[in-house]
Amino acid sequence: MAIKIDKNLFYIQSKGLSLILEEREGYLLLKHLGKRIDTYHFSNQIIEREHTFAPNPNPENRGFSLDIQRQIFGQHGWGDFREPSIRIQHGTNDLTDFRFKEAQLLAGGLGPQGLPHPYPNQEAESLALILEDSLAQLRLTLYFTSYEKEATISAFAKLENLGSERVVLERFLSLCLDFPRADYDVISFQGAYGREKSLGRQELSQGIFTVSSNRGASGHSQTPSLILCERETNEVSGQAWAFQLMYSGNFQAFVQQNQVEEVRLGLGINEQEFSWELEPGQDFQTPLALITYSSQGLTQLSQASQTFIQGQILPRNFAFKPRPILLNNWEATYFNFSRKKLLDLLDEASQLGIELFVLDDGWFGQRNDDSSSLGDWSVNEEKLGGSLESFIQEVHAKGLKFGLWIEPEMVSEDSQLYRAHPDWAIQAPGRKHTYSRNQLILNLANPEVLAHLKQVLDHLLSRYEIDYIKWDMNRNMTNVGNGSSYLETRMQSHRYMLALYDLLAYVTEKHDQVLFEACSGGGGRYDLGILRYFPQVWASDNSDAISRLAIQYGSAYLYPPITMGAHVSAIPNHQMGRLTPLATRSHVAMMGNLGYELDLTNLSSSEKEQLASDLAFYKKIRPLVQLGRPYRLINPSKNSNELALQFNYRDQVLVTYVRIQGEIELMERTLRLKGLAEEGLYQVQEQDKCYSGAELMYAGLTMFLAEGDYLSRQLHLIRIA
Repeated sequence: MAIKIDKNLFYIQSKGLSLILEEREGYLLLKHLGKRIDTYHFSNQIIEREHTFAPNPNPENRGFSLDIQRQIFGQHGWGDFREPSIRIQHGTNDLTDFRFKEAQLLAGGLGPQGLPHPYPNQEAESLALILEDSLAQLRLTLYFTSYEKEATISAFAKLENLGSERVVLERFLSLCLDFPRADYDVISFQGAYGREKSLGRQELSQGIFTVSSNRGASGHSQTPSLILCERETNEVSGQAWAFQLMYSGNFQAFVQQNQVEEVRLGLGINEQEFSWELEPGQDFQTPLALITYSSQGLTQLSQASQTFIQGQILPRNFAFKPRPILLNNWEATYFNFSRKKLLDLLDEASQLGIELFVLDDGWFGQRNDDSSSLGDWSVNEEKLGGSLESFIQEVHAKGLKFGLWIEPEMVSEDSQLYRAHPDWAIQAPGRKHTYSRNQLILNLANPEVLAHLKQVLDHLLSRYEIDYIKWDMNRNMTNVGNGSSYLETRMQSHRYMLALYDLLAYVTEKHDQVLFEACSGGGGRYDLGILRYFPQVWASDNSDAISRLAIQYGSAYLYPPITMGAHVSAIPNHQMGRLTPLATRSHVAMMGNLGYELDLTNLSSSEKEQLASDLAFYKKIRPLVQLGRPYRLINPSKNSNELALQFNYRDQVLVTYVRIQGEIELMERTLRLKGLAEEGLYQVQEQDKCYSGAELMYAGLTMFLAEGDYLSRQLHLIRIA
C-alpha cells in the first residue's frame, strides 16, 4: 500500500522512500523523510525541553514550540521564527493558525488546476490533508501523491477562502519540509547566459541559502531545484534528496539552518513579485513540487529523477522516441539568407545523412535584423524566394523533416501587430517601455492576446507540413503594470504563466505530431514546467564544446539527456572564439541530441568525410544517449581539466572522455566504468578488444590522448557474452 493512515500517523510511501507525518494537537509534524520505513514507533522523537526564546502555544507544555518542531508547512507569527511557507492578509493582520481537520485517501495522481503536473497514473495514490483556521475562515489542503514504482513523491497545496471578505495571499510555497540536525551540503544549478546549469556544492551553515528568479522566467542563472545531501554523500553512497518545482516563472528555493541547527527547505512561487487576491469562495493552487530520494548517492538520485521525468512528465509521443539529427541555419547565415543558400545547405545536409532541416529567425514579416516584425507571422516570400509550402516540399523531397523557428510570446514595436494593438504589450501605464533585443512581451494574461496566439499558431501548424518547432523567448519581464491596481500588477506574472501553460497545452495537444523544442536565449527556461509540454530544450546559445561540458553536465544532473539539444558549431566558435577539433566538438554534442549549427558549404572534403562518419556512428549509439542512463566518471568543475561520462543501455556502453588543456609528465587517466555485469564480456568496438565487466569496473580502462588542447576520446562497448 502506497499510502497508509494508522491512527494519527500518515505514511506516504514510494519506491524506497517514506514520508511519515504525525498529527498532534492539530499540528502536522514531520517524523521521517528518507529510506522506506513500513512501521514507525517514534525512535527519532524530539526531546521536548524548554529552549530559550522558543515560544510555546500551550503554557502547560513549555517544551513544545513550533520553532523547534519539524513541520510540513510554516506559519507566520506564532513562534516559528523560521521562513514561513504561507502568509495571508486577512482582516487586520496576517496571522493564521491552521489546525488539522481530516485526511482523505484519493486514487490516482493529483495535480494543480491550470498548472503542469505528471500524467494521471492509475498506480499512484494521493493523500489530502485538510486544515482550517476557523477565525480567518480559511481552509488549507496539502496534497501528496506517491508513486509505488518511482523514488518520487509529488506535492502541492490549495487555499480556499471560506469567509465573506476578500483575503490576499502574500506568500504560498508549494513545499516546506524540516530536517533533523546533521551535516548537510546543498547542491544548486546556477550560472548566467551562456553558462547555464553550473553545478555548485557547498556546506550548509547557519543562515539561509537561496536561489530565486524575479525575471518572469526561471532564468539562465537559476534553476527551480535544490539537492540536499549528507556531507559525506558521493556518487555511490550517502543520502540525497532532490526538490524540483514544475514552474517556469518567478520562483524561490531556500535551505535554512536555524539556531539549533535544524534545517528547513522551502520551494515555490517567488513572493517578490506576487500577491493574489481571493474573493469569497475562490481558491488558489500552488505549482507542483517533486521530492526524489536516494540512499545510495548522487548517481542513483540522478537516475531516479531522469526516470520519473522521462516516464511521467515528458509528452508521451516523444518521451522515448529517438530525436532526429538536425541542421539549423542560424549560425550559418543569421538573418542574411536566400533560397539558394538554404538549398545549398539542404543539399549538403542530405548527402551527410542529417535528418531535420530547421529554418531559424528571419523568414517572416520584414525581419532582416532583430528590430522588427515579431508578431507578424506571415511568410516573407520575397526573401525566401517563393512560398514556404514549396520550400518545405523541397526539404521533404530530400528525405529530411522540416522545422521552423518562432517566438510567439514577443512583439516588435515595428510590427503590424503592435501598431494595431499597442495595449497588448506588457507595460506600466504612463511609463516608457524597457527594451531587450528590441522587443516587448505580449500580455498573455489578456484573453484577447491568448485567443489571437492560439489562432495564429493553429493556422501555422495546420497550413504547413511542419515536423519540428523551435519556440524561442528572448527577453525577461519588466514594466509589469497592465493591471488597474497595485494588487492586479502583482498578480500579473503568475497570470502570465497560467495563460502560457494554457497556450502550450492547446498547441502541443492539438498538434501532438510536432516535435517542440523550447529555447529562451538557450537555457533561460529549462525547467520541469516547460518539459511537460516541450520534450526537449536548447540548453544554451553557447555552442562552444568546452563551455558545453559544464552546461551539459549540469543539465543532465536531474533531467534526462533526451531533453537536451547539443550541437556542433563552427570554429572559431561564435561565442568564445575558441578553436576546438571537430572530433571533440562532435563527441561533446553526441552526449545530447545531436545537431549542427554551421555552414556545411564551407567545410573541406576531409571535414565532410568526418561529419558523415560521426553521423553514422551517432545513429548507432543514439539509443544509449537518449534512452540509456548516464554515469558521471569525472566532473568538469572549475578545478578540473577533464570530463568523463558513461551511458549504459541494455548491453551497450558509451564512454566519452575530454581533456581540456594538454598535460606534461602526468600519467594517463584510468576510468573505472560503472553499472556493468561483473561476469559479462564487453568488446570495445574501436579496438576489437574484450574485457570482463569486473576488469572494466575495478581495474579500469586507460585513456590515452596525444599532446594538445581540447582533445577527446569516445569508446563504444557491446556485451558479447
